[in-house]
Amino acid sequence: MRATWRGLPAKRHEAGWEPGLLVPAADGSPLITDHYFPRAQGDFPTLLVRSPYGRGLPWSPQYGLLFAEQGFHVVLQSCRGTGGSGGMFDLWRNEAADGRATVAWLREQPWFNGTLGTVGPSYLGYVQWALALDPPPELKAMVVQVGLHDPYALFYADGALRLENALAVGVGMNYQHQGMAPFLKATLRLQRRLRDITTAQPLRGAYVSAFGSELPWLDDVMTHPDAKDAYWHGASLAESAERLRVPTALITGWHDALADQTFEQYDRLRRAGCEAALLVGPWTHTSALQQGWPEVFAESLAWLRTHLYADPSGLRPTAVRVHIGGENAWRDLDDWPPAAAATSWYPIPGGHLTQQAPADSSPVAAFRYDPADPTPSLGGPLLSRTAGPRNNATLEARDDVLTFTGPPLTEPMDILGPVSARLSISTDTGHADAFTRLCDVDPQGRSVNICDGFSRLRTAEQAPSQVTVPMSSIAHRFPVGHRIRWQISAGAHPRYARNPGTSESPVDAITFTPVRITLHADSALVLPSSPGLA
Repeated sequence: MRATWRGLPAKRHEAGWEPGLLVPAADGSPLITDHYFPRAQGDFPTLLVRSPYGRGLPWSPQYGLLFAEQGFHVVLQSCRGTGGSGGMFDLWRNEAADGRATVAWLREQPWFNGTLGTVGPSYLGYVQWALALDPPPELKAMVVQVGLHDPYALFYADGALRLENALAVGVGMNYQHQGMAPFLKATLRLQRRLRDITTAQPLRGAYVSAFGSELPWLDDVMTHPDAKDAYWHGASLAESAERLRVPTALITGWHDALADQTFEQYDRLRRAGCEAALLVGPWTHTSALQQGWPEVFAESLAWLRTHLYADPSGLRPTAVRVHIGGENAWRDLDDWPPAAAATSWYPIPGGHLTQQAPADSSPVAAFRYDPADPTPSLGGPLLSRTAGPRNNATLEARDDVLTFTGPPLTEPMDILGPVSARLSISTDTGHADAFTRLCDVDPQGRSVNICDGFSRLRTAEQAPSQVTVPMSSIAHRFPVGHRIRWQISAGAHPRYARNPGTSESPVDAITFTPVRITLHADSALVLPSSPGLA
C-alpha cells in the first residue's frame, strides 16, 4: 500500500503492535482493541481511532502503522457488536459512552502520557463528535476526515430517502468488519442486484436478497422519513461543534456524500470561536482515502503534530485550502466561504440561460416524469464507486430532463461558495420531486456535473409553488469558452427513492402515477461568482 502513495513522509520510528486488548465498554462489554506504538524510548501522544468496520485493511496500515511510525500511540478499536467486540451494534446510540469508557481505560495505561487526539473518516468521524459532546480534558486535537455528524442527513434529503446511501451503508456496516473478502463479495452482490432491489414494489424489505437477512436498523432508517420522529432523537451531534474548544481539522471532497455536513460543522466551529482548519480536495467519499491519501495524511499529521507535539512546522498559513475545479489548482483562503456576489441566471424558452431577470412568471418548459421509468442518477456525491464528475450526455438526452445553457464565457468565472436554485414549479398531481444540477459545458459540448441538490415539491392545483434548493458548495473555475448549464429533472434514481406521484410512502408504494411538471420563468440558478483571477 505504501508503494501506491507518492509523497508520504519518511517514517521516524519502527512500529510495534499489541493486538486483541480487551477494553471494557460503558456497560462492561469487551471492546476489542489493537495498540500500535513507536519502538523507541520516550513519551508519545495517543490517537484514538474507533471503527465499526474492523481493524484490518485499510485501517491497520493507514491509521495504525503510518501514525505509529510518525511517533504516536494508536488505539484502534472495534465499536461494540463489530470486529469481535461484545454487545450489539446500534447506529450512533452508544458511541459517546463507549468513547468515554475507552478514555478512562487509557488513563490506566503506563504508556499514556495524558495527551490525546482523535482521527478517522466517515463513521469514524461520528465517534469523534460523540466524544466531543463532553470532551475529556486529555483531548487536545481532532481530525475529522470525510466525516459524519448527522445520520438523518446521510439517509434523507428533505424527507426523501437517499436509497443508494442506505444500501451502501448497509453493506459497510454488515460486512466490512468481517474482513475484506466478505465485504467485497457483498458489495459485488449488491451491484448485481441493485436494479431489482431499487425497483421492487414495494421497496420495503427488498434489500434482503442482497444481504441475506433483515437488518433491523436499516428497516428503521427506511421507515422513519421525518427528522422530528423520536427515532432520530439524539442522532445528530451538531451541537458538539457549537461549544467545542478542541482544535479541529476538517477534510472533505467536492463530491463527498458528507461534504455538506463538513461545511456545516466548519461554520459552527468558527462561530463558536474554536480553532479550525478546512481542506477540500477533488475527491469522492472513498477517493479521499485512496488517490487523495497523501494530501489527507499530510494535513492530518501536520494538525496532530501542531497540537499534540507543539510542532507547527508543517502547518499551512491559512485556515482553508480548497482545490479549484476547472483549473486543477489549490488555493489558500482565510475562511470559507469567501466573500462573493450572488448572481442569478434565469431559464428562458429554447433551453437558454440568461442574467436578464424575467418580466413575469409565465411557463418556460414542461416535461413528464414517469416513476415507472425514473430519471436515473449519474455521478455526484455518492458513497459508491459511481460517484464524482461524469459526462451527462446520456442523462441530458432524456425527455424528462430540462437543460438551460448560458453563452460561451468571454472571461473566466470563479464560483466559490454555496450554490442554490429558486424553483417556481407547478404539477398536475401535487406530488413530485425536484433534482437540480450545475454543469460545466466545454467547447466540445461535454457537460460535466459540478454540484446538485434535491427537494420535495409541494404544489397545489395548477398554481406554481416556490422552493429554494441548496446545491452544496463548490470552488470551480469556468474557463473562457465554457458555458454554464442548469439541469432540472424530477428525480435521480436510485440515489433517491422514486416519488410514486401520489401521497403514498415511496417505501410502501405499489401504484405509480406519472406527473406533468412545468417550470416557470421566475426560477433562478444562484451562483456566488466573481470574475476569474489571473
